[in-house]
Amino acid sequence: MRVKRIRNTPENEKGQSLVEFALVVPLLLLLVIGIAEFGRAWMTRNILTGAAREAVRVLAVPDPPGGVSAATTRANQILTSAGITTAALSIDDATAPFGDVTVTVRYNFPVVIAGFIPGFDTILLTSTTTMRREY
Repeated sequence: MRVKRIRNTPENEKGQSLVEFALVVPLLLLLVIGIAEFGRAWMTRNILTGAAREAVRVLAVPDPPGGVSAATTRANQILTSAGITTAALSIDDATAPFGDVTVTVRYNFPVVIAGFIPGFDTILLTSTTTMRREY
């Protein structure tokens, strides 16, 4: 039976692993943080979509009780339950008796890594929902 010998690393290659690790760690951290930020942004956009859908549904029924204020209140309930307090809500064609109703929710999504990348503080997330009025 033959025995393999483990080769000893020469003196000039002892820090090689440390240097490679130092070069790879920033890229790995950027990738992991980027995935987490994308997940947060996706979840926030889904919340905005849900708020827009609820608001447009309130306005799509015939003679909505409370009208625009009821739709705004419903959207704000959903947004504040998720911790979003600074979203802007806009409603188009809310007073027309026929046609479509459109609700748009805009939110400046705060990015966690804003301190590391200058000029990258927020991302504008927008969700628009259109629904035909019921007669």
